[in-house]
Parts: sequence; C-alpha cells; structure tokens
Amino acid sequence: MTPKISIVSPMHNESACAPEFIRRVTTVMDAQFPNYECLIVDDGSTDDTAKIVRSLLPKHPNVRLISLARNSGQWAATYAGISESTGDYVVIMDSDLQNLPEEIPCLVATALEGQYALVSGKRNRTDSVLLRQLPSRIANAILRWVTHCPSKDMGGFKCIQGDLARKLHIRAGQHRFLPILIWQQGGSVVDVPVSFPARFAGSSHYGLARFVDVFFDILLFWLQTRCKNRPFYLFGRISAYLTLLSLSAMGWTIYQKLWLGIHMGTRPLFLGGLIGLVISTLFLTMGFILEITSTIQHKVCQEKPYFIRSIEFRDSDNAR
Repeated sequence: MTPKISIVSPMHNESACAPEFIRRVTTVMDAQFPNYECLIVDDGSTDDTAKIVRSLLPKHPNVRLISLARNSGQWAATYAGISESTGDYVVIMDSDLQNLPEEIPCLVATALEGQYALVSGKRNRTDSVLLRQLPSRIANAILRWVTHCPSKDMGGFKCIQGDLARKLHIRAGQHRFLPILIWQQGGSVVDVPVSFPARFAGSSHYGLARFVDVFFDILLFWLQTRCKNRPFYLFGRISAYLTLLSLSAMGWTIYQKLWLGIHMGTRPLFLGGLIGLVISTLFLTMGFILEITSTIQHKVCQEKPYFIRSIEFRDSDNAR
C-alpha cells in the first residue's frame, strides 16, 4: 500500500515563490506519490501570499491552506502544519525553493527503505562561507557534542514518521532541533545529501541576528532538555559544587587565621566564599521551584502556540 505523504511548508510573505512552489511540489507528488497532501501554512503574511495560494486551490485538490490569525513565527507555523497533517510521513520544507521539491522522493524512499523515524537533508551549501556556512557548521557541531545526535544538519529539509511527528510538543525555536527531539525519543535518524540553491525569488528573512538567536536557542534547548524531568538534579548539582568550592575557600582562610595569624575578615577569598554560599542557596531554591513548576506542567494541558483562522481546500463548502 502506498503511504500517504504530508508536505508541510510555512509561508510568510512568499507571494513571489508560492505559485512556483505549489506547481513543482504537485508535479513531483502527482507523478510519484499521488496519495499526498500539501499543507501551506500562511504565518500572518502581509502581502498576497494567502490570496495567491487560495486562488490556486481549485486547480490542486491535494493542497490545503492553513491561515494563522497572526504572525506566530516559523516554529509555530511548522507545529500547526504537523498537527493538522494526516500522512504516514511528514515532509517539512521551506517554501523559497532552497529545498527542492524534486528531492522529496529521495527523502521519502530513504525513510521507507530503512524504516527511519527521521531523514534529514544534509545541505550541499554554496552560499557565503563566513556569514552562513561557518555559523551553521559551528551550531551543528555544538548540538552534536551536547546531544550526541548523529545528524550533521539540524535545519531545513526533513521527512518524519507521521505518528511520531504529531506526538512532538515543539517549543519556541525547537523547529531547528527536530532530529534531536526524535533522537531523544529513541527514533532512528539518518542524513541524506540534498541540494541547497539560492532562493527562487525575493530576499531572505534571515540576517546575522538570526545566528545569535540560534546560539541562545541551543543554550536554552540544552537547559530545557536537562531540566525537563528533574530540574532539581541539575540546579542541585550546581549548588553542591558551588558550596564545596565556597567552603574550601573559607576553610583555607580560617586555617591561615588560626595557624598563620593572617587576618581573614576583609580578605577577598573569605568574602567570595560567603557570596558563593548565598548563590548556592539561591540555585538550590531555584531548582526546588522549577521542580514544582515542572510537576504542575506535566499535569495541565499545553496551550498551542498558534491560533488557526481558517483551513481551506478545493471544495470551499468543506473549508473550516
């Protein structure tokens, strides 16, 4: 039985790329995987993106337009598309045609042949080495070192088992870490080489500030994954190490006072030890508070980070 493929593509002000993207995706999928759906998630565009996609729906029965009520960010748009998908496999790709629709069959075939939970497109980048490639390589290297996930390219083109993808709870910025999220759930991850041409039209929505955001996302992601189940352990260990260091410093100054007669009241080492004890107590308290917060979080339903205004497809009578 041919599997159903869901293609999820967030769009924000991509009116120049939308028609060509839909044409190429539908051409490829109609020929090779006719049992598919293409979910275009309009992330609060202020141009004619939604209007253009809407006008193409009568020609393409497998295309659906999901319109978010406001600009919620790429991560929320990706989350919305995954949540609304129904396919056996979910392909996540950019709409600017830097991820080639013609390479979708390669990702899907690899997933089917190897029964992989996630197939990641490892981009053959030809863009700026200093401004784009180097920061990306550093970020991916840090993520592999921190998480031990084997994927060498965390961003971009992905094919994920549908059931597993829909079980993910994606937080802000975590759309960049899908291979890690799948890997941490015990899923198998593999890379396949893919092309990475220039944008089909328009200009990139990303600047240098994005790479700063990525590194902060990495730090936050590490803290979230380490603290997710037992935050008290992480902050408790930090508090314990800091307490040991502070007591050692204070003990040394006390030894110098009692046996060497060196005054310790105003010595920086002794004062530093006192400050360290106060900070270690704060870390311990923080861990306790986060432990309680984590417990509460697991008991309440998570509010979705987006609000869908409408979902449209060819039969307008069935749109909602």
